[in-house]
Parts: sequence; structure tokens; C-alpha cells
Amino acid sequence: MQFDYIIIGAGSAGNVLATRLTEDPNTTVLLLEAGGPDYRFDFRTQMPAALAFPLQGKRYNWAYETEPEPYMNNRRMECGRGKGLGGSSLINGMCYVRGNAMDLDNWAKEPGLDHWSYLNCLPYYRKAETRDVGPNDYHGGDGPVSVTTSKPGVNPLFEAMVEAGVQAGYPRTDDLNGYQQEGFGPMDRTVTPQGRRASTARGYLDQAKQRPNLTIRTHAMTDRILFDGKRAVGVEWLEGESTIPSKASANKEVLLCAGAIASPQILQRSGVGNAELLKQFDIPLVHDLPGVGRKPAGSPGDVSPVRMQRAGLPLPCPAVVEPAEDWRRVAVWRHRRGGEQPLRGGWVYPQP
Repeated sequence: MQFDYIIIGAGSAGNVLATRLTEDPNTTVLLLEAGGPDYRFDFRTQMPAALAFPLQGKRYNWAYETEPEPYMNNRRMECGRGKGLGGSSLINGMCYVRGNAMDLDNWAKEPGLDHWSYLNCLPYYRKAETRDVGPNDYHGGDGPVSVTTSKPGVNPLFEAMVEAGVQAGYPRTDDLNGYQQEGFGPMDRTVTPQGRRASTARGYLDQAKQRPNLTIRTHAMTDRILFDGKRAVGVEWLEGESTIPSKASANKEVLLCAGAIASPQILQRSGVGNAELLKQFDIPLVHDLPGVGRKPAGSPGDVSPVRMQRAGLPLPCPAVVEPAEDWRRVAVWRHRRGGEQPLRGGWVYPQP
């Protein structure tokens, strides 16, 4: 098999690339995904309030664990990563957060990254989204990803959280992705107005998967990238339960979009990484790059279940309730396919 481009990983990045590249009918693309399809009627991934369900299993989650953490009493921390069309956008918390403009501007100061400034990236942020409250200077109105903004007055619990932040001396903001990110205010979410998760499989891949120049392979576990010298020229993978590798060659590029954990893993299996480490596993060296797979950076998170003293307050994800109540919520969602998913958040500078 031969394609112009081979994309490894149908996640938040891979689906965007596959969709954009195949806009040219003369460009052929192979998209490989180790997980399965994104079933649009599976409430576990489509219903925002069912956030906890895919994280608890392994159908849509690689369910990685860290090495024992010395500053966490040597416990292993859960590290969820999405598995299936949509990647981690299939199981994440759906919080639409762009990051701080200063981070992008600092990147742009590095050699060769001058086009990564905030002002250069802002048009692409706007192009990617359709915001339910309408476009403005910071948000788009006709992009593939649905973004909804929490409305005031829906949930007194979240309004109280914002007020508590203001009382503590932090500012209030109307848009955490707008002019003033610092402060407490309504959180944008990748949720459709009909109350469904807006993953990249829905936003991007739905419009591209019928194109004859796009080939999608699910349950396709990439083993390694094939090199001619130091040029990536193809990919070898295992499909389904088969033990016989499949191969495809790329006329132009191999695009590695398998995420922060699997991408360096694939590079190492392909011969790109620390030469001494690869030698221990008898992996032929293509390029000695010691930083591959080293010093990943991430933010620790904590999910604390709560019991509400007052019934009837809508929550963005399941609280501690009776199982029958969980299934009642699923039934209501399937019937109505809508409803506000309120959420508030805040960004603050740590005090020295």
C-alpha cells in the first residue's frame, strides 16, 4: 500500500491533519488508530455527564500508570489516555482551554518558532470553533468544533464558587479564553448545543471519512516507523488479532500523532531515542536522541466525589448517587439530547 501521508493516531491532532490534508482530492492519506470506532450512541463517550465511565474501563482508555512517585508515598498515579477515534478528546473533561497568551509568545522567541506567537495562532483558534453564543474577536462562529459557554443562573453552586474567588481577592472574567484569562468565570466546553461531546472524531472526521482519498484503519496498533537512512518512509502495524504485520509506504511524510506517551514509545521502537537504552532491547539505532521518552511534564489532578445535601442541583459529572439515579440520567439525556452543562473555572497567578 502506498499513500502520500500516513498519520499515526486518530486523536486530537491526527483527525485535524487527516481532514485538512484530504481537502485536496489528489492527496491520499492513511489514518491508523489503535483503538476502535467512536460509537455515536454510546452514552459513555457521548454524554458529558458520563465523564467518569470511560475513565474507569479500558475500552476507550489506555489506563496507563506512572512509576512509583517518591513524593506521593510511592503510589502509582493513573494516567488516562484516549483509545479510539477521537483519542483523548473522546474521554477528556471537555474543558476548552487554550492556555495563556504569554506561553505562546515565549515559544515564539525561540529560533524557528516566530510564527507561534499568540496573534499568529489566534486566527486558527477562531477557525476551529463554533461558539454557541456567537463569534467575536477571540472566538469563531463557523468552525468544526462546537464550543458552548456556561450561562449564568443555571446552578447556584457554581455561581457561589465564582463569588468565593472574587471575595478572596481574585478578579472576575467573562471569558477564560478571551482578553482577560486571569480570574474566575464561565468555562467554555467542547459540547454541542444538543448536549453531546464534541470530539475531533465528530467535528473533523465526520466530514472527511467518506472521502475516497482517506483510508481509516481502526484496531491498528503501530509497531514502528520504517526508515530509509534517516528519512521516514513508511509504517508497520498489527491489525486486530493478526500477528502478521501490515505495511504501507509514504510518498511524502509520516505524521506521528499518537500522544505524549505513545509517540515517544513508537519512536523508541523505531530506533529513535537513547542509543544505550535501545541497545539493551536489541533495537537497531536510526538516530541517537537521548531526550525521547524523558522528562514528560503534566499537571496532577484530583477528582473528589461529593454528596449533595440538597437534591436537584445539576452537576457536570456524576456525583455519589444511587445506580438507579445514574441510569435515570442516561435515559433523560437520550430522550432530550440537550440541556445546560454548567461549569465555572478560574486561572490565578500563584502568590510568591
